[in-house]
Amino acid sequence: MNPEQQTDAELVQSSLKNADNFAYLVERYESRLTRYIRRFTGLDTPSVEDILQEAFIKIYINLNDFNTSLSFSSWAYRIVHNEAINTIKKAKRKKTVPLETDEADVKNLIDILKSDSDLPEEFSRKERIKKIRDVLSMLSPKYQEILVLRYLEDMDYKTIGDVLMMPIGTVGTLVNRAKKQFKTIARKNNLIS
Repeated sequence: MNPEQQTDAELVQSSLKNADNFAYLVERYESRLTRYIRRFTGLDTPSVEDILQEAFIKIYINLNDFNTSLSFSSWAYRIVHNEAINTIKKAKRKKTVPLETDEADVKNLIDILKSDSDLPEEFSRKERIKKIRDVLSMLSPKYQEILVLRYLEDMDYKTIGDVLMMPIGTVGTLVNRAKKQFKTIARKNNLIS
């Protein structure tokens, strides 16, 4: 029988005999699971693809444990869900900017990063602090970490290099890139002009 015409349970059984048949299960569920991950997590495309790839690997590895009296789609969604949850938990552990960042620290960061830009006066102090936290949370973890170490922890490049085990030149490059990314995101959010 043509693999495209097989039921999920039949495809699971044929995938156990011939690994190439697993591609039909992937093809059948890839777009649905991708949409689910995107809606569930709100993550960008590369992150969604990473979650999906890890989930399909786990599905394949555990095909022997699949109970054919159950729905394959429910089983696959559960594995995808668990993988997405694990990814979100890992991302939260990697975040380097705590929500309870001191207002004085945030104001200091604003002053340092805004350089020649002016914050619109109509924003209240609390709105600015919330927006700064939001912008920081949008940065990649490595850029969050660099900005926190440099401007909130007031470390020099050598100390940051020691902490992160990288050359001073790399620290300087990362600080500049982080500042650029911060300013770009802040401008997009009308935080600075």
